Amino acid sequence: MSEFVLPPENVLRPGVALCVDLDGTLTKSDTLHDSLLAMLRQKPMNILQIPKWIAEGKASFKRHITSSVELDVEHLPYNRPLLEYLRMEHGRGRAIYLATAADKTLADRVANYIGIFAGTLASDGNINLAGGNKLAAFEQHFGKGNFCYIGNAKPDAKLLAACEAPMIANPHRALTARMKSAGTVAAARFDDQTPVLKSWLRAVRLHQWAKNVLLFIPLLLAHQVNAATVAGALTAFFSFGFCASATYIINDLLDIEADRRHPRKRRRPFAAGDLSMFSGFLNIGGLFLLSLLLAVALPHIVNAMPGNYTLSDPYSFLGWLALYTVATLTYSFYLKKKLLLDVFVLSGLYTVRLLTGSAATGVPISPWLAGFSVFFFLSLAFVKRFSELESLRERGGAITNGRGYFVSDLEQLRALGTGAAYASVVVMAVYISNPETAQLYHHTGRLWLVVPVLLLWLSQVWMLTSRGEMHDDPVVWACTDKRSLLLGVLMAAVVLWAMWP
Repeated sequence: MSEFVLPPENVLRPGVALCVDLDGTLTKSDTLHDSLLAMLRQKPMNILQIPKWIAEGKASFKRHITSSVELDVEHLPYNRPLLEYLRMEHGRGRAIYLATAADKTLADRVANYIGIFAGTLASDGNINLAGGNKLAAFEQHFGKGNFCYIGNAKPDAKLLAACEAPMIANPHRALTARMKSAGTVAAARFDDQTPVLKSWLRAVRLHQWAKNVLLFIPLLLAHQVNAATVAGALTAFFSFGFCASATYIINDLLDIEADRRHPRKRRRPFAAGDLSMFSGFLNIGGLFLLSLLLAVALPHIVNAMPGNYTLSDPYSFLGWLALYTVATLTYSFYLKKKLLLDVFVLSGLYTVRLLTGSAATGVPISPWLAGFSVFFFLSLAFVKRFSELESLRERGGAITNGRGYFVSDLEQLRALGTGAAYASVVVMAVYISNPETAQLYHHTGRLWLVVPVLLLWLSQVWMLTSRGEMHDDPVVWACTDKRSLLLGVLMAAVVLWAMWP
């Protein structure tokens, strides 16, 4: 929600300097955290130097981090209502200063980009300009009380109490509580943030859990639906979902700068500054823990179900879950930058879900299903990469950010993707003709109706992708597209009809 209460024009006397904090105030994120994440991605070996830098003091630590990477100040998540107000005051001729505990090198770059500041007051490698140090700097530069300050965190309470017409932006609860106890009343408040619950629901990407329906496919196609297999698949669904959500957060944290330059991804909670890095890492740990607890409990849950059903390998699911986690993290840190290999890894993660579902239920996966999934999901992975390149082409770009793809690769990707799509249909056709299929279906001939429906859906996906209309993950898109849902219901009805005596 973006809103602010515009203070009266005479709330600030002429000549009073207007000072604004950077981290959490002018920008919704903490630039030190942003720099740390950029360093983790660009220069991971520098992480080993952090203990040494911290021992040298906060100001020195910030200087080292800032000098290690060059943060993209143009695409930082700025507080839009506050920036609008600052530009308004600048137009009125007021002197505005960027006053921050961030390193001066970064503060100067931000100030130069925005272009409205008369100067910057910031940490210089020796003195950390926060709390009492910042107040002393204000009084030295502007005189006691002859300044206005806009802040957001608890350490800003003393400065707000000592200034004229104190203002706040996206304030922490600790700050508002401290101001209330001190009797400090804000002259204006600038809010630009999405509700926390809504942000977290977006960060864990619950809509992506739709992919985990693949865990149920082995038991459904093998016609092994009973209390034990359903319990195993459900437990695996939630365990896999928590694990996947944790890896999505890791990926978003590592991709913050790239996401901020993307027309749609810049709205993701971490890129938009609605959630902090520390809260992200805390929730990563919690999600992984929930996933692990469910994975360990899975064989006990299955064995407790009515009947004599037991898993032949009770910890096979845990192994597949670990493989998925390692593969996903390796993709986030390294493989996503490798030409074509990234696409094969993405498609492989779908197939891993099928294998994980088999391990969770004890139902062997059909080699036909495995073969179909390899080609089918490879095609969808190419869809995702093609749509990103198409979006880049529309924006006038030529090469993806660190991915190794050029806009000129579009036609080749289309050929590879459509080829894989129709190869999956061929596997489906051969499966229908296989004598083993007759053991599962009373009327295998009816299954041939699935083939044209599948061809229609895959052709539709690639047509929309070629037109630049596929903006989401194709699996997630299929769960919301009415025509896709209708075709899915039609295919399910055909399968049930083929099973009917």
